[in-house]
Amino acid sequence: MKISVCIPAYKNADYLRRNLDALCTQTFKDFEVIVSDDSPDDSLAPLMAAYADQLAIVYFKNDPAKGTPANWNLAMEKATGQYIKLIHDDDWMAADDSLQQYFDAMEANPGVDFCFSAFYNVHLDTGEKAPVFCNKFNLWLLRKSPYNLFRYNFIGPPSGVFVRNNEPAFYDERLKWLVDFEGYIRQLKKNGKFIYLNQCLVNIGLGGEQVTQYTKMVKEIVVPESCYLLQKHQPEILNHIWVYDYYWRMLRNLHIHSPADVANAGWADPVPLVLQKMIKFQQKIPGTLLKAGPVSKLFMFTSYLLHR
Repeated sequence: MKISVCIPAYKNADYLRRNLDALCTQTFKDFEVIVSDDSPDDSLAPLMAAYADQLAIVYFKNDPAKGTPANWNLAMEKATGQYIKLIHDDDWMAADDSLQQYFDAMEANPGVDFCFSAFYNVHLDTGEKAPVFCNKFNLWLLRKSPYNLFRYNFIGPPSGVFVRNNEPAFYDERLKWLVDFEGYIRQLKKNGKFIYLNQCLVNIGLGGEQVTQYTKMVKEIVVPESCYLLQKHQPEILNHIWVYDYYWRMLRNLHIHSPADVANAGWADPVPLVLQKMIKFQQKIPGTLLKAGPVSKLFMFTSYLLHR
């Protein structure tokens, strides 16, 4: 098989059916479908039999459930194809030639391991659909350093990513909120090259059950993960201004006013010295000014220059 389409699934048969239907109409045919099922019941199993004549499906029922992102990793670990296309069960291909476009782009660039595309955000409750593109400035930032993804995750969700299956850097299972773009950073650090396809090749289903929705701005998740990421990638990454800006905003928006607040949010290790200094700097700023966007940016930049 040339491509392994990896689907981490959980409970919703209607979403998975839509995903599989979109795979059935792909013009590119040399692919397998790996479904890693975290459902608490057997509700998805009948779908596997229903699509057996149309798709080369390999099905795994996880007992106990792996959880996110371990379920993503399991599906990717089972891949036998030359390329891996992870796609979540509530997402689906936006065009009949989506796989063909990903495949052709990577085949034309044998020295590149990482490809991503534009996508549509689709609200699952209303059907409202909006295209999302990566602009030239963000592409320039990404070429300069993958750590510029701290500006915001302008690559997008994992369903828009296509990678070469050469020992890919799987997603860190200690993370929930930062899991996708931290994985992208490790992928891109391998050789720094990427391909961007400026066509919307995937539909991203937006709903309230996604991990990124229920972990958003939850202090007990975001603060420990941010500290862990800094520990994992070393404090030197704060020399990147967008990394520094991320941590500045994280402390400000989650009302972290002291190292004790970091510990109370669930981080058990010593607070990195650079974060302690950032907290002390913010303590000197009146709250009304710290919350004012342009003024806060000016203070952040001053703090960043002192850090450098």
